[in-house]
Amino acid sequence: MFKTIAIVVGVLIAAVLLVFMLQGGGPQVEVITATQQPIQEYVDEQGKTRLPRIYQISMPFDARVGEITLEEGDHVKAGEVVARIVQEDVEAEYAAAKAAVERLDASIRETGDKTVERTTEQQAEYFVQSMVNTVEAAKTQMTASRSRLEYATTFLGRVQKLISKGAKTEDDLDRAELQKVESETDFQTDALTYQAILSIDAATKLLPSMVEQYIDRKDLSVAVLQQEKAEAEARLRTAKLRLDRSKMTSPVDGIVLTKEQTSEQQAAAGTLLLEIGRMEQLEVEAEILSQDATQIKAGNRAEIYGPSLGRKAGHGIPLTVLRVNPAGFTKVSSLGVEQQRVLVVLQFDSQQIRQVLEEHGLGVEYRVQVRIYTAEKPQALVIPRSAIFRNTTGAWQAFVESGGRLQKRTLKLGLMNDLRVEVISGIEPGEHVLISPESSLSDGDQVHPVEQSQSSP
Repeated sequence: MFKTIAIVVGVLIAAVLLVFMLQGGGPQVEVITATQQPIQEYVDEQGKTRLPRIYQISMPFDARVGEITLEEGDHVKAGEVVARIVQEDVEAEYAAAKAAVERLDASIRETGDKTVERTTEQQAEYFVQSMVNTVEAAKTQMTASRSRLEYATTFLGRVQKLISKGAKTEDDLDRAELQKVESETDFQTDALTYQAILSIDAATKLLPSMVEQYIDRKDLSVAVLQQEKAEAEARLRTAKLRLDRSKMTSPVDGIVLTKEQTSEQQAAAGTLLLEIGRMEQLEVEAEILSQDATQIKAGNRAEIYGPSLGRKAGHGIPLTVLRVNPAGFTKVSSLGVEQQRVLVVLQFDSQQIRQVLEEHGLGVEYRVQVRIYTAEKPQALVIPRSAIFRNTTGAWQAFVESGGRLQKRTLKLGLMNDLRVEVISGIEPGEHVLISPESSLSDGDQVHPVEQSQSSP
């Protein structure tokens, strides 16, 4: 048994010695050759698809909306009726408003017709003129009667003087007295007739004014009716507008995104019925940390990727930065940390968007991974980012393996991303750089290098 244990121990010692000899007297380390490669700086963040404008179809006024037969995903054309208010309601309202206007039109025509009144006014003027002539005739008649009375009185006096002289008989006296009485009666009759005709003339002269006043009152009635008609026409225009708006049409060629109402029901003004969008305008938004957003400019190259798209980082669907919003906002992260973020909007190539929609089935509010490239170089001396570390002064350093020994180099770096960094000075092309050096290693240590390949980004 002791012999067996001795053999096992001897084999283990031999194996340790063999490993030590193969390592050249130092620990085994992984190295990579510094080479010229493309490199990019970028910002990675979650984003989501969106539309720059969503067209909302809502109730134009309180009414009963009919059943909407469209479903989410249905395509619609510009001008196509997508929802409608129950037509019987708005048509009845319009018909009543139209009838009110027509009734007032008829009343205005009837009231405004002054043919009879103008004829009456003309007749009154003729009557007034006739009465003027009648008054003159009556006055003349009365004057004549007065003259006959005066003659009869004078004649009677003469007869009375002559009868005492025997020149006239009693019969002559009686006839003279009768003539005087008759003349006096005629004069009184003509005087009364003249006064009566004067009264009638005064009343007659009022007739044209009365007719004119009646016409003026008709004009006032027409003005009132015209005001009522203006109000009725306003109600008719409102009813016509409601009738026109009762059929709600799509403003664009697009697709139904959401449907909020289904069956026929009463709905208040402003109630959302449908949302319509143009998928060819699909874009992506990402909320970027403000310190990263300062490096992003409109026109920067970008891409989206992720398992849902079947694309890996660096091989995603290309986009371009459209806009970096000028105002930031505060957002609390999943860890409860307040962050200042800026909304960045990215757009697809207009020639590519239909293919993207068909191949990847993207919709609105879909979550995607966004990568925005802020700087790029087609060729640069590149090493893994895990190879660099900072010294106590904050300078970047890395270990270079040469002849089995380590050399600590101070580096000047350029572009940097999560995986690789550009070395401007401190390392030459072809030199071996340690990957993920341990903190126990020091400048001049003897190591056994194992080279790894550096894949392109």
